[in-house]
Amino acid sequence: MARKISKFLGEPLGKCAILPLTVLITDAWHSLSSAAQALFPWLIMEFKGVKFNNNGKICLSVRQAAERMGVARDTAARAFLDLQAKGFIVVRKGGSLGTEGHGKCPEYEITSIATPTGPASHLYKEWSEGNDFTVFKHAVKNSKGKNKSLS
Repeated sequence: MARKISKFLGEPLGKCAILPLTVLITDAWHSLSSAAQALFPWLIMEFKGVKFNNNGKICLSVRQAAERMGVARDTAARAFLDLQAKGFIVVRKGGSLGTEGHGKCPEYEITSIATPTGPASHLYKEWSEGNDFTVFKHAVKNSKGKNKSLS
């Protein structure tokens, strides 16, 4: 039973967010908004450790992030976009509406942590002022915002 719990929750000694100094001294980190800097440790705490490496499948919804940070959802959403633009996170799988009608949040990769398939990419080190990385945006299904059955 304890093995199942540790696999689900991660390291049994408790979660901690390790922010290496090599991340904090970059130009990309200094250009982040304060909300994005506050969100980054919460994303790192979703990482389950080296033994149960889930980097690339880290899930944290905008609503969960807003609640944990104590900010509005729009602020949390902008923080996610800022982290993507500066190269700290990459969206590996977009969010969707599940078959039961429950939403599924996007899956993120933290670029400062190695993935199960390879080493860390450290994209934030390649960032420079005015050269943001592309930000993942969902495709718009109903661009006019109207109910198709009524029109």
